[in-house]
Amino acid sequence: MQFALPPRRSPAPPYAHSSRFPRYRRKQLKTVAVLAIAVFTILYLLPRLFSSSSPSVVAPAGTASVVIVTVIDREQLSESYIKKIVENREDYAKRHGYANFFTSTSDYADAINDAPQTWAAAPALRHAMATYPYSTYFFHLSAHALIMNPSKSLKSHLLDKARLESLMLKDLPVVPPDSIIRTFSHLKANDVDLIMTQDGEDISPGSFVLRQGDFARFFLDLWFDPLYRSYMFAKAETHGLDHIIQWHPTILARLAMVPQRILNSYSKDSPSAGADGTYQDGDFVVRFHLCESTQGRDCEDEMESYYKLWQSKAKSQ
Repeated sequence: MQFALPPRRSPAPPYAHSSRFPRYRRKQLKTVAVLAIAVFTILYLLPRLFSSSSPSVVAPAGTASVVIVTVIDREQLSESYIKKIVENREDYAKRHGYANFFTSTSDYADAINDAPQTWAAAPALRHAMATYPYSTYFFHLSAHALIMNPSKSLKSHLLDKARLESLMLKDLPVVPPDSIIRTFSHLKANDVDLIMTQDGEDISPGSFVLRQGDFARFFLDLWFDPLYRSYMFAKAETHGLDHIIQWHPTILARLAMVPQRILNSYSKDSPSAGADGTYQDGDFVVRFHLCESTQGRDCEDEMESYYKLWQSKAKSQ
């Protein structure tokens, strides 16, 4: 009896594989590699985004750590007034090895367009940072202000980490008296890139300190955004600042609010000072807030008594 045998099959060659498998495997490995690189890049960059620490760049010898930025409206102020402001700033800078950056509102007229000239603070600070790329801090001070205590360096008075930590006002309504947005209670001095004060009504940008870096450029670009300049805020750049600090946590996360008299004391004739915001002898700065726009006030007359007091202090210190 014969049985049908299954047809013979040629044995498969040893180690044979489908011709499609290697291509699929290579494609799969390539995808995994790309994803791994993307994840590594994100994990590397995220901690450095808006980091308060700047890249390790060696500044040239003699670089000033602090630059004082003063924007002057030369069409509205007399030469004698401007001369006194410049003298005050230059004396202070010379004492502490700082630099001055004097500029005019007219330099930014094309950028500001039809908005109030007080918006010039933002492009002026960008201009100063480009001019002094290795300096760390930029101290914006209104032309309607005098540095009254020349012996106090900005570093010991405000910028030292322990000193700043002791001054920071935490869990404070950002816009007085009762804004629902409050300064962060967990913020540390190492996180701070922007130091400001309030008066009795608003954040007060006539005197503040900004640290050079990515955050500073982001902050100034946001503040100077055409949308805010065209919005016709009642107090122009001040209300624009109120808005972005309240509604942009990225800004609030780098902001330290300090008591008004630390950086921004108002003269006795200035309106809207905070509860303890009026100048007292020994304060760092006196500012003649709104002297140029308040009926019955004259900036030059108001400055004169403070200027003479500053001169006597400068000679004795």
